[in-house]
Amino acid sequence: MIRAAGPQRHGMLRAVSYVQLLLPDFSLILFGYLLCRYTPLNRSVWQPVESLVYYLLFPVLLFQSIVKSPINVGEATGLVVAGVGTGLCGVVLAYSLPHLPWLGRHIDRRDHAAAAQVAFRFNSFIVLALAERLAGAQGLLMVAVLIGVCVPLLNVAAVWPMARGGQQGFVRELLRNPLIIATATGLAANLLGFRIPPWLEPTVGRISAASLALGLMAAGAGMQFGLLTRSKLLSASVLTIRHLAQPLIAWGFAHLLGLDATQTSVLMAFCAVSTASTCYVLAARMGYNGAYVAGLVTLSTVLGVVSLPFALGLLR
Repeated sequence: MIRAAGPQRHGMLRAVSYVQLLLPDFSLILFGYLLCRYTPLNRSVWQPVESLVYYLLFPVLLFQSIVKSPINVGEATGLVVAGVGTGLCGVVLAYSLPHLPWLGRHIDRRDHAAAAQVAFRFNSFIVLALAERLAGAQGLLMVAVLIGVCVPLLNVAAVWPMARGGQQGFVRELLRNPLIIATATGLAANLLGFRIPPWLEPTVGRISAASLALGLMAAGAGMQFGLLTRSKLLSASVLTIRHLAQPLIAWGFAHLLGLDATQTSVLMAFCAVSTASTCYVLAARMGYNGAYVAGLVTLSTVLGVVSLPFALGLLR
């Protein structure tokens, strides 16, 4: 009895520390949701904010995070392989859903084309905020590298099922993606030895800080609880891949590749956060049911409160 008290108390302390780690960020998400729904600051206000964060503030944060510290290519290789491997496993699982004999006949192919992306995309706003809390500037650099590699890959995987339905123009959208542009230029600048001038660092730092707070609030403002009852089996499948299968796969890759504690923490957070808030925007732009995907994004944001402590708890 006495011996069991130590581990039990240790587990309780870890649970408390996870709550303290996640509470500030999810409080901002909740705050954004409440502001959007119950004050005059409705969607007409938050849509321009979301665009500002996505097209300007967030790319500045990514660029700053990448050029801030020299990248050790050798050390980053294992983390990148683990992140890409986990993402590709998520893509394969999501794509396979309509072909499973006991599941496929209950899934609408058009709904699946729009919803598959929910299983493997990630909310960059949340993961960047968490990386900074988990590992400071080093965590931000690691996540920035992961984003730079995984965003183009997963965006292509997200667009492909919908593009097969006859929609066009997605290649141009990928090449103009501000996240891809920011990470590509940041990586090139880092490898060339470029650093932000000291006199400009305070301004860039304030822009970066604003992007995290506004990005999290915009994610909350974009949550929608409508149409969650549509395609229940499909909804449960893609959310299970996102919030259960992905963390377990990431944990396996971390052990297989021998990642250190910091890299593993960042990888687990990267693979357990809620899906990208822009999933519903992409689905709507390509002529699919954006409202249904918005419901999945909302539920994924809520499930992230559970999957993140679960994923970080695997580190024990």
